[in-house]
Order: sequence, then C-alpha cells, then structure tokens
Amino acid sequence: MLLRNISREEVMEALVHGELIQVYDYDQPFPSVLLLGFSGDRPIHVVAAFDEKEETAYVITTYEPDVTIFDADFKTKKK
Repeated sequence: MLLRNISREEVMEALVHGELIQVYDYDQPFPSVLLLGFSGDRPIHVVAAFDEKEETAYVITTYEPDVTIFDADFKTKKK
C-alpha cells in the first residue's frame, strides 16, 4: 500500500464508497471483493475480505489499475 503511494485514507475511501467490481465467494477464510475507488482522478483497486462476525475488513492488496490491462472504465479487463 505505502510502497505503491496509496494512503490509508485513500484505501478507506475505496472501502466505504468504492464500486464493487468482482466478488470472490470461494476465497478462504473469508470471501473477498475487488473494489474500484478514486482519489481525485486517480483510480485505485482494493481487494479486501470481510469477517462479518467480527465486523472486520482485511485489506489484501491495493494498486492503481494498469491501463494496459484494464479498459478505460478501470473495471473490465482488456481482451
């Protein structure tokens, strides 16, 4: 996160207000999700898992989506 120059505040913003792109139902020990958030005009992807029982979110990774891999909407992978 910090190595990629993405702040905790940016990650929190994506967790709270980000758009759900993908659900990974079979991840263990908790299902995880891919979220798209923005810091100004900068897109940020956050992969997080949620333990509903403990009401805890675990950030697995966060990164700026690569325009050579994702379409301009930052949601769809290029074919």
